[in-house]
Amino acid sequence: MATLLHGAQTETLDVLALAAHPDDVELCAGGTICTLVAQGYAVGIVDFTRGELGSRGTPEGRMEEATRAAEIMGLAVRENLGLPDGDIANTKANQRAVIAAVRRYQPRIVLINSATCRHPDHCAAAQLATDALYYSGLRKVDTTDRDGTPQAPHRPAHVLHYMQAIPFEPTLVVDVSAVWERRIEALQAFRSQFFNEDYTPDADEPETFISNPDFFEWIEGRARTYGYNIGATYGEPFLYRHGPLGVDDLGAVLAKDQPFR
Repeated sequence: MATLLHGAQTETLDVLALAAHPDDVELCAGGTICTLVAQGYAVGIVDFTRGELGSRGTPEGRMEEATRAAEIMGLAVRENLGLPDGDIANTKANQRAVIAAVRRYQPRIVLINSATCRHPDHCAAAQLATDALYYSGLRKVDTTDRDGTPQAPHRPAHVLHYMQAIPFEPTLVVDVSAVWERRIEALQAFRSQFFNEDYTPDADEPETFISNPDFFEWIEGRARTYGYNIGATYGEPFLYRHGPLGVDDLGAVLAKDQPFR
């Protein structure tokens, strides 16, 4: 069952991020989310699972962390669909849960998991999101909102994959230098998952791939690498799903100079 974690019951969004787990977006696109919010866009996150299979923390704790991260980033809304962690099946029932959320918020831009990643849930979530976003535009696919009101079809104009553990050649890189500290604060709201000096793990909570200090340094290192490629301090890479991009004002699109020529 979907759980509203932060924000109003219904609010039209400019940008919606979909994620297999709470913290996927903060880890991979948190700076972009903070940048969009700072620019005045209404942004939300829909997490598919509660991350209950995580080696550290608890599902209840993850929900509290997700709510705190939403507040730090300035999200308009955050909800969790409550799908089973480790079993994000691309079923009609799960598709309709995602479709209902997309139709509820009617975003123009949607950010989704990477289609290729070391974690199977990320790949599964990308496929579920991709199919649901298509079916969301079909008028004969019926869904209702929380109050039972029939929903109108809606398909976002743009879909982008955020980069996870396995790199890809990005279509674009977002300069997140101005919000880097806030992005890190939002990520560290997930105290149980990522390195945080203020968190003391329980005796049965092992160090994981993402909880050690070296991983946190890697996060910054990759952001610096992609930032360097665009002449910024920090950057976040994305893969545009339905290329090529249509352009009617080439000068506006290429207004920002490339740093290396």
